[in-house]
Amino acid sequence: MSKPNIRKSLTSTAYERLRRDLLNCVLRPGERLNINELCQTTGFNLSAIREAISKLTAEGLIVADEKRGFSVAPISVSELRDLTRVRAEIENLCLRRAMTLGDLSWEAGVMAAYHIMSNTRRVVGEGAAVANDAWWAAHATYHRALVCACDSPWLMRLRDQLFDQSERYRILGTQIRMSKARDVEREHQDITEAVLARDADRATGLMAAHFEMTTHILLQADEEGADLTGGEARMLIDDAVAQN
Repeated sequence: MSKPNIRKSLTSTAYERLRRDLLNCVLRPGERLNINELCQTTGFNLSAIREAISKLTAEGLIVADEKRGFSVAPISVSELRDLTRVRAEIENLCLRRAMTLGDLSWEAGVMAAYHIMSNTRRVVGEGAAVANDAWWAAHATYHRALVCACDSPWLMRLRDQLFDQSERYRILGTQIRMSKARDVEREHQDITEAVLARDADRATGLMAAHFEMTTHILLQADEEGADLTGGEARMLIDDAVAQN
């Protein structure tokens, strides 16, 4: 392997590692980033870390300040509301294009992704069950499958960026248990049926409601005293809690 390819591989691996830590809130919202410390903890060289941080800054997961340097993008209740509104608008633009352009292969992909998600347990463990990472991966694949026939690279880039930002709100918080909060399986079923029926108005309406329900649950928890922005807090989702 040539030196340029080795450098590219190191940068890509460093980027994926930091991105995963950001989305999982291992690197906490608002936390200042020390590049030398990141090199030590991750094992990557200075060049790879710097290039990864540059890319993540462009994606909005890291923010740069002339005086403070780099830090993890903060979160807030006001941002959550704005993020939900913008995400629904962009997602539905992608969804409408996908329903217009999608062929039989696209329909098959939607059905396959829905089938896998529906047959994957959302929680694991006994007693204080916690979220099953396999379900969340299947869930992300399902939502991506719905819009993948969209022919606008810019819309899809924006859509993916908004999805990643929303994932941080799934992780953060305290233990939230709302056994009768929603029927997420039915939400996904209704969305799938509307999409495959090419009923754009119904599908986009259901999608917006799907996103807004999660925001409502998180804001309700915040009003009841849950710390959605606490650095050490981590949301544990039991078998009755579901988010978009």
